[in-house]
Amino acid sequence: MKVRERTEENEYKLLSPLAAKSRDAQRERPEADCDYRSRFQRDRDRIIHSKAFRRLKHKTQVYIISGDHYRTRMTHSLEVAQIGRTIARSLQLNEDLTEAIALGHDVGHTAFGHAGEAALDKLTGHFAHNEQSLRVVKYLEKGGQGLNLTKETMDGILHHSGNVLPFTMEGKIVHWADRIAYLCHDFDDSMRAEFLKPASLPKLVMEKIGVDTSKMITAMVSDMIVTSEQAGDITFSEEMNEAMSVFRQFMFENIYHSERLAKERKQAVFVLQQLFEYFSKNPDRMPVEFQQRQSQWGLEQTVVDYVAGITDSYAVQLFNDIYMPPIGVMVK
Repeated sequence: MKVRERTEENEYKLLSPLAAKSRDAQRERPEADCDYRSRFQRDRDRIIHSKAFRRLKHKTQVYIISGDHYRTRMTHSLEVAQIGRTIARSLQLNEDLTEAIALGHDVGHTAFGHAGEAALDKLTGHFAHNEQSLRVVKYLEKGGQGLNLTKETMDGILHHSGNVLPFTMEGKIVHWADRIAYLCHDFDDSMRAEFLKPASLPKLVMEKIGVDTSKMITAMVSDMIVTSEQAGDITFSEEMNEAMSVFRQFMFENIYHSERLAKERKQAVFVLQQLFEYFSKNPDRMPVEFQQRQSQWGLEQTVVDYVAGITDSYAVQLFNDIYMPPIGVMVK
């Protein structure tokens, strides 16, 4: 018996009837199975080895300002994966699928966090990072071949945000693990930046969730495990759901949409707007692989794919190269 086959058998023996089983997973393009890894494990590995995932280490989560300990999109994705695996294991669901979705959920996110996403949305009339993440893994990676992930993983990536929930329990876990992660670590980063203090939190949040980042995650994860096990679905108790809603509203008012970060948001939006307009008028200045995609996807979509993919630092470098005079640059 192959290692993969043993893994597949163990899934049926050990996991909940509600868990997704890797043997049943389907890809859009059929391919031979690996002798050692399940289909969901291969999804995870393909995402980790993708260029889009590597770029996440240089993409902002919330704070554009420099600092060694602020979260990036990559560390956020790792935290979502850790939280998701804990929940999945506790509920006897498929950890491998949960991890694959979590690691891939933000690979289509822009530079400069949600400010960058808002900029592209305004420029094009519609841009959503979850849709772009699906586009990255389905069409753009591997020189335009895509990663050929399973439908379960792609559905989880697409529906990790928005009003439509994933069709797997594992996808639903990531949908909520994403919120648990960003609320807690964005609050932690906000304290590190001295924008917030524990005492700043609403009373309900302090009572139901806490003020210590680690204990906050534990409180939400524990509530989800207990409540979901009883409900037979992925959910929180009414009390925790209310506290999380208050917590989220607090973070939007005091951090995500706050005046304290307005300057950095405006600067980020301006940089991406200028790059989008420049490459729309000068498509020949994009890398050759993007120029070759115009016939398939059209000019606007190709520019969106390029601008959405670049990192914070590279966006600033491109902006300087295009628009700033080379003062201080020594000519040989």
